[in-house]
Amino acid sequence: MLAYLVKRLFQAIAVMFAISLVSFAIQDNLGDPLRELVGQSVSDEVRQQLRDELGLNDSFLQQYLRFVGNALQGDLGTSYFFKEPALDVILKKLPATLELVFGATVIIIGLSVPLGVYTAIKPNSVASRIIMGASIIGISVPVFLTAILMIFVFSVELRWLPSFGRGDIVPVWGYWSTNFATADGWTHIMLPSVALASIMLPLFVRLIRAEMMETLQSEYVKYAKAKGIHPGRIYFVHALKNTLLPVITVGGVQIGTMVAYTILTETVFQWPGMGFMFLEAVNRVDTPLIVAYLIVVGFIFVVTNTIVDLIYGLVNPTVNLARMGA
Repeated sequence: MLAYLVKRLFQAIAVMFAISLVSFAIQDNLGDPLRELVGQSVSDEVRQQLRDELGLNDSFLQQYLRFVGNALQGDLGTSYFFKEPALDVILKKLPATLELVFGATVIIIGLSVPLGVYTAIKPNSVASRIIMGASIIGISVPVFLTAILMIFVFSVELRWLPSFGRGDIVPVWGYWSTNFATADGWTHIMLPSVALASIMLPLFVRLIRAEMMETLQSEYVKYAKAKGIHPGRIYFVHALKNTLLPVITVGGVQIGTMVAYTILTETVFQWPGMGFMFLEAVNRVDTPLIVAYLIVVGFIFVVTNTIVDLIYGLVNPTVNLARMGA
């Protein structure tokens, strides 16, 4: 386990280096940041002076090395718009995004496991055919269209749930504030969570169904049936445990991907998270904030993948983590 953790640490450092290099390299193609800082009325002499002060006239290598040195000290630059450290701006928006992803994850796990198992156990039933048909539709419909449809139905027509914002939130600690401490916060997070979950839920249902059907054809399941073990124990103890092994691997990565997928969901629902902040940063050519966002999201991916691999090893102790190539 220790050897595996050391290996994963070196891999994480290499991945973060690549992410930081690519993120920093694209900033020159995003536009001139001075236009957003000083507008059009400033003379060329003042512009050149500002470029020198900001280090924008230095070579790419000089700028990148300076950026890496500052990043290692927790400094990812200063937002041109907010006039404060970019990392602080992101940390203020991060709780809203993580709570949205958490809400969607609970919905995905809570529905995909029973639906996937049921459609595998009774593949020819009417309910299974309806579930699989709905999953095809769910995969095909983009998240922003699902979000707009939900707003029209539940906010405009039925007026059951609010259509934008976080509602009443309660400070917890530091930058963290939560929706889950107030009834108004719960009502505001419902629609965005369901919309975000609609991206992955059909995929998880189909994945669990496919793995479960394959597991049910294995010899040990047939042997368990021959011994007269209760079907419920066979399905939910013996078969489901082995079904979840590949689901954990794929699902963990996909759930991490939802952090990036929140951009569209947060935009439609005006959810004040990192995704909505990122789009605003792009419109304002706030390059330090854009680069910082990409690095933070990349870091979340790296941490998520490492945790998924560790969980996989705990669920399946026969896996030799020290020899895993992932």
